[in-house]
Amino acid sequence: MNDTPPARGPRALPADERPVDPTPVHTADLPPTPTRDRNIPATAWIEAPTDLLRSGDDIGATVVAYKRRLGPWLLWRAGPARGADARYTAVHHADLGHSFTFRLFPDGTGEGTGPSGVTHERFRAWKEDLRDHPA
Repeated sequence: MNDTPPARGPRALPADERPVDPTPVHTADLPPTPTRDRNIPATAWIEAPTDLLRSGDDIGATVVAYKRRLGPWLLWRAGPARGADARYTAVHHADLGHSFTFRLFPDGTGEGTGPSGVTHERFRAWKEDLRDHPA
């Protein structure tokens, strides 16, 4: 009898423990779902807009990392996942000058305007606004 548990793939690393992968990447090659083994920095994104590259400057964030696609929006985060200042930026994949930000504060509160023009205090509501307004 074999009591060995079934093999599993590599465990997903917590966001702040994932190594930064500086391999250059084009917009079309950014993955649709979150990467669980590495962080793709905005500095590796060949078409990265300057505003995105500087999105963490005022909060002391040294890396702006790719998170995932939300429809046509490319979601990036400057700063840690929790417990400190962070800024999420959503950039439209077809119009890189079209973006929205959500600021997350250390106490868990936040604020950001979505494509509907509504200002949100909850990150989830901001992401839903992105989902519901693809252009």
